[in-house]
Amino acid sequence: MTAQSAPEAPPATSSATPSVRRAWPRTRGVLLAIVLLLAAAVAIAALRSGDQHGRLDPRSADPHGSRAVAALLTERGVSTRVVTTLDQARAAAGPDTTLLVAVPDLLTDGQQARLHTATAGGGRTVLVSPGPPSLGRLAPGVTADPAPSLDTALAPECPLPAARRAGTAETGGYLRYSTTARAADSCYPSDGRPTLVRVPRTTGGGDTVVLGAPDVLYNNRLDKQGNASLALQLLGSRPHLVWYLPSLADDSAPDPGRRDFFDLLPSGWLWGTLQLFIAAALAALWRARRFGPLVLEKLPVAIRASETVEGRARLYRKVNARDRAAAALRSTTRTRLAPLVGVPDTQAHTPESLLPALSAHLDGEAEPPHDLLFGPPPGDDAALVSLADRLDALEREVRRP
Repeated sequence: MTAQSAPEAPPATSSATPSVRRAWPRTRGVLLAIVLLLAAAVAIAALRSGDQHGRLDPRSADPHGSRAVAALLTERGVSTRVVTTLDQARAAAGPDTTLLVAVPDLLTDGQQARLHTATAGGGRTVLVSPGPPSLGRLAPGVTADPAPSLDTALAPECPLPAARRAGTAETGGYLRYSTTARAADSCYPSDGRPTLVRVPRTTGGGDTVVLGAPDVLYNNRLDKQGNASLALQLLGSRPHLVWYLPSLADDSAPDPGRRDFFDLLPSGWLWGTLQLFIAAALAALWRARRFGPLVLEKLPVAIRASETVEGRARLYRKVNARDRAAAALRSTTRTRLAPLVGVPDTQAHTPESLLPALSAHLDGEAEPPHDLLFGPPPGDDAALVSLADRLDALEREVRRP
């Protein structure tokens, strides 16, 4: 008769590797958060992938888009074409075309020069809120005032027919200009400086219009004041309108050549780094400053005196502070010897009081106590050890009955 083997015990689960059933309650919150984030990202991407476009885009129905202006121009027989590269804008420029540059400051110096050359043959160029980086090449003779105007709705106050027919318009609030060009029209002044300037070209005909604020082109501002009338007259003077939206990804920009690391940094990186160093220095001074004397407090645990002595000795030795160590040894010895020879504690460190009383307790063969208790610091570690031994011998001599 054979004995039946006992059933094998189930393998024990380790606490370091929990089962799926135990791990699920811990991880379901994190997984749910990840799923919600992914769903939100997909929803946002789907919403933004529709008909919405960027600011000043004639295809955009957003409040800061310009679809309304494009629709009104189409009703009046003006064709609107959107371009996003410099080559397309240069090819479309002509005497019967109005070229609107939405963000001229995004163009590089080379792109601005090439665009200005392409528009010299005629037609109209409208620059929307150009600043100092682009005015020198795209609108020679016009300079920008960096101080924005306080009023947005301004009166024309100029002989330009388009401005006089439109009346009050929202051209202020961004930039003001001044011009030295001959026969230029300076309209919609704010604090004495115009916010709209029309500069006629001396050769080839045509003109350049500098518009200080983009509000007259926005969908949500088109029905305010005379914005619609001014926008239609500025952009509808030619049968074709080319709406140029400069992009940083435009491959028509000239290759600047080989650049090092510092050329890729912003222009203000040097001042920013200097400010960081100054802030770090001030923070270091603030943290290192003591606002008062050190406060002594009792240690929370008792430490043996030998450990304290050894710790201090190591610190003194680490910094070669033999003078501090010798001064501590001599001061402690004088403090212990003073009551033994009848000198008050307040005069223990005064040679005139301690030395005469101490000499009365020593025999003639003992070492003179003056150099021992008040002498110069030792020159090396061996002299410091010798000084400690001699101080111990002096104290034993005084304590001997």
